[in-house]
Amino acid sequence: MTTLLVIAKEPRPGRVKTRLTPPFTPEEAAALAEASLADTLDVVARTPARRRVLVLEGTPGPWLPPGFEVVRQCAGGLDERLAAAFAGCEGPALLIGMDTPQVTPELLTVDFTDCEAYFGPAEDGGFWALGLAEPDPARLRGVPMSTPHTGAAQRARLTGLRVRELPPLRDVDTAYDAELVARAAPDGRFAAELARLAGVSR
Repeated sequence: MTTLLVIAKEPRPGRVKTRLTPPFTPEEAAALAEASLADTLDVVARTPARRRVLVLEGTPGPWLPPGFEVVRQCAGGLDERLAAAFAGCEGPALLIGMDTPQVTPELLTVDFTDCEAYFGPAEDGGFWALGLAEPDPARLRGVPMSTPHTGAAQRARLTGLRVRELPPLRDVDTAYDAELVARAAPDGRFAAELARLAGVSR
């Protein structure tokens, strides 16, 4: 069975979702980040897995459900932190971030029987999911992160492996993204928090 990894930041004002400000305040952006993280962790908690690991920058809060191991992110760039998350795994592992609260247990229920990797592209040119049957950190180190070409660069690192593609998803980076993601998952905490903030701003 697969280890599910979630890499995330503690949702503190001024430290998360800074591209949401403006139109949102740092406190509102942090509230949206917390809702996104809570939705993501809830989905992971409902997905069959050998282990569920939160790779966290910061301190756990009441948004953390039971059943998760918490591992502190290492120092370094995002590529090093993702590589270290995989280095802590034995056997197949699938990593996602906290920015796609519209994810579902069906998307995360992966089977490595006939493949060696999974790749989920993000609509902004990055990627929202990466799965490795053998979690080799070298496949992530040195990949340029947070660029329009990050997804293509990471996908190229999987050359030579049998890869299954996951459907593209939209990350929550901007207010426009937030609206579209909330529509994709209208029953989640994220959509409810966005609606609450829209009501407050009227």
